[in-house]
Amino acid sequence: MNDRIRELYAEVDRLVAAAGPRCDASGRCCRFKEYGHTLFLSGLEADVLLESAPAYAKPVTADFCPFQVENLCTAREPRPVGCRVYFCDETYQETGNAITEFALKRLKEIADEDGTGWRYAPLHIFLNEADRPDAVAEPSSRTPLAVVDRP
Repeated sequence: MNDRIRELYAEVDRLVAAAGPRCDASGRCCRFKEYGHTLFLSGLEADVLLESAPAYAKPVTADFCPFQVENLCTAREPRPVGCRVYFCDETYQETGNAITEFALKRLKEIADEDGTGWRYAPLHIFLNEADRPDAVAEPSSRTPLAVVDRP
């Protein structure tokens, strides 16, 4: 199934490249709290991300992406759709939304076809739930955001 997700990622990447959004390389996309956004992803995407993403410290908060280092993504290849389509370019927003809707529809179809069920939650929820031996525990007093689960 992960191959099907990667094929979808390649299609999303082609659509984004064809749209040609401008990237300011500011790192705003990964500083969630500071810029008022949340990265949601499906359980299918979380599986792909966790399969090959680098080690990260736990607990992960809703404040920022633990894979951003010096404004660069250290989990670029397995990054979810939300990362692939997010650009600060105001002229791209409508196109980015359309690509996101296309990808989410396809992800839900894959989940239905494989009988895995649909789960959609913020990044930090999946990362904190993951049982990875390379995750290092760090104390935190932050409360996680709500999870959206659908059968």
